[in-house]
Amino acid sequence: MPLDSDNSPPPPHRDWFFPPAPPFLPSSSSRTLAHRTPFPTTSRSYKPYSLADRRPPPTPRSRSRSPHPSPEQPSPPPPSAPRRRDPRYAGVRRGDARTPPTAAAPAAVPPVPERKSPPASAATLRWSGLVSAAAILLCLASLLRRNFSLHDQVHHLRGQLAAATAKLQSCIIVMDSSLDMSGMFSYQSDDDSSVPSRSLKNFSLLLSLSALYVPMVILKYIDLLSKLRRPQDSEEVAINKRLAYRVDIFLSLHPYAKPLVLLVTTLLLIGLGGLALYGVTEDSLSDCLWLSWTFVADAGNHANVEGFGPKLVSVSISIGGMLIFAMMLGLVTDSISEKFDSLRKGRSEVIEQSHTLILGWSDKLGSLLNQISIANESLGGGTIVVMAERDKEEEMEADIAKMEFDLKGTAVICRSGSPLILADLKKVSVSKARAIVVLAVEGNADQSDARALRIVLSLTGVKEGLRGHIVVELSDLDNEVLVKLVGGDLVETVVAHDVIGRLMIQCARQPGLAQIWEDILGFENCEFYIKRWPQLVGMQFEDVLISFPDAVPCGVKMAAYGGKIILNPDDCYVMQEGDEVIVIAEDDDTYAPAPLPKVKEAVYIDIVRHERYPQKILLCGMRRDIDDMIVVLDAFLAPGSELWMFNDVLEIDRERKLIEGGLDFSRLENVTLVHREGNAVIRRHLESLPLESFDSILILADESVEDSAIQADSRSLATLLLIRDTQAKRLPYKEAFRGGSFSEGSWMGDMLQASDKSVIISEILDPRTKNLLAMSKISDYVLSNELVSMALAMVAEDRQINYVLEELFAEEGNELQIRQSDLYLREDEELNFFEVMLRARQRKEVVIGYRLEDAERAIINPPNKVSRRRWSRKDVFVAIAEKE
Repeated sequence: MPLDSDNSPPPPHRDWFFPPAPPFLPSSSSRTLAHRTPFPTTSRSYKPYSLADRRPPPTPRSRSRSPHPSPEQPSPPPPSAPRRRDPRYAGVRRGDARTPPTAAAPAAVPPVPERKSPPASAATLRWSGLVSAAAILLCLASLLRRNFSLHDQVHHLRGQLAAATAKLQSCIIVMDSSLDMSGMFSYQSDDDSSVPSRSLKNFSLLLSLSALYVPMVILKYIDLLSKLRRPQDSEEVAINKRLAYRVDIFLSLHPYAKPLVLLVTTLLLIGLGGLALYGVTEDSLSDCLWLSWTFVADAGNHANVEGFGPKLVSVSISIGGMLIFAMMLGLVTDSISEKFDSLRKGRSEVIEQSHTLILGWSDKLGSLLNQISIANESLGGGTIVVMAERDKEEEMEADIAKMEFDLKGTAVICRSGSPLILADLKKVSVSKARAIVVLAVEGNADQSDARALRIVLSLTGVKEGLRGHIVVELSDLDNEVLVKLVGGDLVETVVAHDVIGRLMIQCARQPGLAQIWEDILGFENCEFYIKRWPQLVGMQFEDVLISFPDAVPCGVKMAAYGGKIILNPDDCYVMQEGDEVIVIAEDDDTYAPAPLPKVKEAVYIDIVRHERYPQKILLCGMRRDIDDMIVVLDAFLAPGSELWMFNDVLEIDRERKLIEGGLDFSRLENVTLVHREGNAVIRRHLESLPLESFDSILILADESVEDSAIQADSRSLATLLLIRDTQAKRLPYKEAFRGGSFSEGSWMGDMLQASDKSVIISEILDPRTKNLLAMSKISDYVLSNELVSMALAMVAEDRQINYVLEELFAEEGNELQIRQSDLYLREDEELNFFEVMLRARQRKEVVIGYRLEDAERAIINPPNKVSRRRWSRKDVFVAIAEKE
């Protein structure tokens, strides 16, 4: 049997190893070997080409340069005929022998200006770009088709080689012809089955390429198509801009848009890469998809790929995988950074309840945090949340860390936000807070109170409601009514300037009262508490006074009168069911009623009413609410008193401000205003005043510098030292004065001698300035910011305390007074504190403490009230009594 007995048809073309060329390229058989006619060798003439020299183009036959012309060719023209030149080539005409040399040259034709073609339009350029892109894609497809055709031929040859090998083996082992025919049939069946498989692979490859490039082409030229369809005057937005806008909206509105886009991109890359691998390899579709995933996950997996097509596809998939990994890394990094930024800037939600919420930021915040922390110490600590329009980490937490006090187990959480926005209020669990403190901002008083009013409106608009009450710090007393009208029963107000002004007046009338107020208002010593004791029902208030060994009762909250608070009630008042007792104690869990102690029967004492004498008071500086202070002084002072006002405001402007503030000069009954102009920090201006004749001098924090605590305190200290120095030089020196350890002529000795003559009350804003005045002992001081913070903390802990403070600061009712011991006892009489309290009840006064002759500070709520002691006439008592 011959070896070449295969009757398979020959390949369709001769060169079977190389595939036929694409139909749009010219074949080699169509190429002619005709010689191209060269250009004429004549040189170009300087003479311009004229329109008259044009000739019809010669026929192709005339251009033939064959050496054997055909008989149909016309004979060449005779030599005498002039030679006709091809009008397509311009040049210098060759001279003719029969042309006379003297022949005149034809007239020169003026050159025709060259016409410029109009510039191509934008549409033409875009269409040319589209055609170029299509041509490039077509060439790429042709190259891929040629590559696939080569692969098909290789597979075909391998099949034929396998068939020939099988036939050779069958001949060697002498197999019968039936086996030979079955092998041939199996080969034919395998060859026939490979045809649809290859077409499917080609389709998958074309599908992957189309899915990759068609959207890019559409996005690039869709705007051009839309412009061609819509009129020129239309203002319609381009389609690509609208698509970009929709994508932007989708990414910004949906929180999981970016991860979703990353996931879809990864799946598309895996799918398209798997289809492309399926088209260039012999693996199954599932294996190609898995291989595509490995290329996406690890860019180094394509190193072992063989073949040009698989390498190209695998490198493309690996590049896409690297881009997806970079996108995923950037997305994760941005998410982590946003979370940390949110935590750093205080944007996360506070999950707390029964916490104290402080809205705003001011110089009073440090003292307020300190007082609330002390109040929470008995509870094992608490939580304070501060929300302000400041950066959480860089400003708020840094400033709190600089405050030198112990939080005593209380956690302070800072959040950045606006109290005017309900979303920010919900972020700090405003509905679950037990107390909300609104701080006044620095600057204009009306603007600060207007902001506080808007915050109260926002708080009342919380849908969940408020569990606690609202404590609002106001700057102007005139705005208190409006805030209470908006907030209703939820709001308690503390007017800072009004409280400090009234306190300064009380301290000017009674030196040493500032230290007592500092002890009562703060949580460091003793403070007010209100509590119900059922075992006291039916007892008279006189017996209730001596029922608490660790507290001092001073009032009753009457349940029968709707919870009305009465300070210093009558002795015959009988405690009713539901009544609560107001006491001064160290803490709310440190006192309880006990059996009545044995005391002496109160001896009747002579009730002496001290006569009020006219006083001379100097006000240094200009305050915003100085008109209210004048009204209060007019109520407290005796008729014929003088009130001197010394500041750098002109008298006309000063009177205008007082009138605008609501002061009616005609209603002043007890005081006469005396105006002086000058600067309180200039000695010659102060020396023009009779400083040695004043009973009390009030140095106010001037409104021009009250925004800066350091500057205001520096000005107050300078004024204090100048006044004391001027007084010491004008007053005669006394050998015996308070603090006589200083020699005559010493600076401190002169200051202390001058302090015995008149009382100077300085308004201090910075707590650090307090130490300077406490060491010098040359002035009583009022620590305004700290006292306001103490009052805010007390009202935040128990809103009922605000009614107690309002009565103690009012023009009428009860107030704190310092009484001489001779009002209650005789010289060298031995009494315990309970017996002194009963003696004071004859004057309808409640004694809450005392200060001994040689002591620097008063003792409020003495610890041992039953021990007797011998009292001196120079001892003083602190009592709650009606205003005289």
